[in-house]
Amino acid sequence: MRYTVFNMGKKSLFLAIFMVVSLLLKAQQDPQFTQNMYTQLLTNPGYAGSEDKICAYALQRSQWSGFEGAPSITVFNVDAAIKNRLGLGVSLENDELGFDKNFKINLSIAYKQTVGNGKLGIGIKWGVANSAIDLDGSEWIPSDGGNASDDPAIPDDGSNELNFLDFGFGLYYKTQNVYLGISSTHLLGSEFEFSSMEGTATTKVALKRHYYITAGYNLPFANPLLEFKPNIFVQSDGINTQLAINALFEYNKKIWGGVSLRTDNAISGIFGLELFNWAKVSYSYDFIVSDLIGYNNGTHEIMMGFCLDVKKDKTPEKYKSIRFL
Repeated sequence: MRYTVFNMGKKSLFLAIFMVVSLLLKAQQDPQFTQNMYTQLLTNPGYAGSEDKICAYALQRSQWSGFEGAPSITVFNVDAAIKNRLGLGVSLENDELGFDKNFKINLSIAYKQTVGNGKLGIGIKWGVANSAIDLDGSEWIPSDGGNASDDPAIPDDGSNELNFLDFGFGLYYKTQNVYLGISSTHLLGSEFEFSSMEGTATTKVALKRHYYITAGYNLPFANPLLEFKPNIFVQSDGINTQLAINALFEYNKKIWGGVSLRTDNAISGIFGLELFNWAKVSYSYDFIVSDLIGYNNGTHEIMMGFCLDVKKDKTPEKYKSIRFL
């Protein structure tokens, strides 16, 4: 008995789905983001507290909009500097692809050390990950009209959800105009398995270790209100590697926009602005330049966030001097 995840009649569409989903399962398991400048805590615990503020960002990515069962990722990050040496952060991630559901929650802690003109954050993160298969019968559509429960390879109701520990490590260096980060997630390389309904077969899945490199630079123009902010983001699981190059222009630290190029056949436009002198909102749209372009409406990302400076200004000290008597 063959199964298709989506009840669509076009054979070419099914082949495209099969190829893409197979690639995702065999390659990188961590989600990708166009606005990766707002998801750095998710991949690098050394980033925690690097802004010396309390910062919180929520991001929703709807990949391949209009494509049934396409990836949908929601991320929430919050981090803060604790005095001058420590940074703390919490990240939550909910990732859905077809009937594959994944949720992660991690706590990050970073120790910050002054190095040259900047600070180096040495961070670790640990948390719990949950992987589940949604057994909603409406998503299991046999091509011959049979019943999904008749297939012994379908995971059992009692074994379709698993929890396991997750760890990561990262270094993040930041000066006034430059930042550089190197990190790795899923250090344990956890393995888990789902049992079939009849218990006659199991499906083993390994959580691959991922590696990240990010770097960015703030380049001011002759006009002090205008800045050019290029950055790169490299994501790899040791076998497959993706490179994203972002080029953003920012005006008066209030409005920004630009483009992003990614090696998985995507060109993106980004636009954002700051509200109320502290809250930020931005939007990006990915143009898919591959054979999938005719089967979806592009990828949308919406980010909302804020940063609050909690440092208290010191009261100027008053003293008397005989010079001014």
